[in-house]
Amino acid sequence: MGEVGAQFWREHSRNPSLQDMMLDSNAQLLSQEERPEILELLPLLDGQDVLELGAGIGRYTSVLAEPARHVTAVDFMESFVEQNRRENGHRDNVAFLQGDVTCLQLPGQSFHLIFSNWLFMYLADEELRALARRMLSWLRPGGHLFFRESCFHQSGDSPRSFNPTLYRTPAQYNQLLTGAQETLEEKNWGFEIVFSRSVQTYVKRKGNRNQVCWLLQKGQRIQTGPRGCTTFQQFLDSGQYTERSIRRYEWLFGTGFVSTGGLATTKVPGQGDSGDRRSMDVGGWGMGHGCWHMRGRRGFGVKVLGMDLSHNMVELALERAQQEDNDLVEFEVGDVTRRSFPAGSFQVLYSRDTLLHIADKGALFRKFLAWLKPGGQLLISDYCCGPRPWSEAFTVYVRQRGYTLLTPQEYGQALQEAGFTQVQAWDRTKRMALALSEELQELERNRQDFIQAFSEVEFDSMACGWREKQARCLDGDQRWGVLYAKKPQ
Repeated sequence: MGEVGAQFWREHSRNPSLQDMMLDSNAQLLSQEERPEILELLPLLDGQDVLELGAGIGRYTSVLAEPARHVTAVDFMESFVEQNRRENGHRDNVAFLQGDVTCLQLPGQSFHLIFSNWLFMYLADEELRALARRMLSWLRPGGHLFFRESCFHQSGDSPRSFNPTLYRTPAQYNQLLTGAQETLEEKNWGFEIVFSRSVQTYVKRKGNRNQVCWLLQKGQRIQTGPRGCTTFQQFLDSGQYTERSIRRYEWLFGTGFVSTGGLATTKVPGQGDSGDRRSMDVGGWGMGHGCWHMRGRRGFGVKVLGMDLSHNMVELALERAQQEDNDLVEFEVGDVTRRSFPAGSFQVLYSRDTLLHIADKGALFRKFLAWLKPGGQLLISDYCCGPRPWSEAFTVYVRQRGYTLLTPQEYGQALQEAGFTQVQAWDRTKRMALALSEELQELERNRQDFIQAFSEVEFDSMACGWREKQARCLDGDQRWGVLYAKKPQ
């Protein structure tokens, strides 16, 4: 941790209390509300071996130990360790260690979960990179790392004579943690993002979206993914959805949208008037404008969760959310194929032109079915394909993009096989072709404005891309499908 960090915590550990741990005068209320929220985000702990880094006075040790087989609680400050021991020493499945995590040595593949709350922000970049590699080695294959940090700026109101905290951006944490790799038995392993999201207690109580938590999973890395990327998130954020690419799409589609037609081709099913109303958008609303659209259509009391694997997308959504006085719309960086929610969590699930990236759509649809309430609704629009065989140009395009495409009819059949009822599958390629034509005309009419905002090279690339999409639709290779289905009552 370094001498400066050690001095800071010596100053704030003289009286090992909850307020000293959280550095906030409202610590009691915040802890009471955030602890169940955090615990709900963790994977199942029954019978698991857990490593808790930065355990402090044991605010989470006790609740981790209840279901877990064993918890190893580690903290740098001896006074915190002793307080934790006083609180939880009666538990025979908890071991207490005092030590600096930057020097910690533990057996490989010893834990199912590593849990850390407000620790990494006190480590320098190189210290965190080294720790990330060691944490990767301590986890069993498929194991998880959960951590939570203060991003951008200070959150607690306790006075501090000095502050060594590094208030990183979420993107910096993503880069530092997912950059870790381990080679074991000629296989490469790394951290994959399951989700990253703001702690809602702080949004509700402080209007603060800068308390961010992550769940990462240890997974096997392919040697070379699409365009040489080792993770799919890296593929998205370094290619199609760089910040500049997103802003080009918005220029054409409208603020908050990255799909052809923008708001004009957006349609969200009604939810009815009874029961707990909660919606989730899976990667379909770009920077969140559609989430606010869903929220606005639903009226007071409806919660909307917007999820996208592209960190660039969600970061822009969060930036814009700061201007909204509303805690009913949440955003998270998330991998829907790794994410889990309790059964019956949502009344509506919506996805706009994003599931083309998912290979095993049947497995995803079975998840969707479980997450929906009885009678819940699913609406999907997505890039589809025409009957095979495809043209050589379209085959190359799909391979380069890493897409897995179905015909609209195959999409509908997959939904039926997953257990959905009232399935309707529409081929809306003509609507897509019309939108493409209108957008290309708009682009060409405003050529100079676009070039002034971006560049002539980018104009030529956009115009060429739109003409290629038009040609693929005309040839019958590329289709646009809209799917609707319901979960049985």
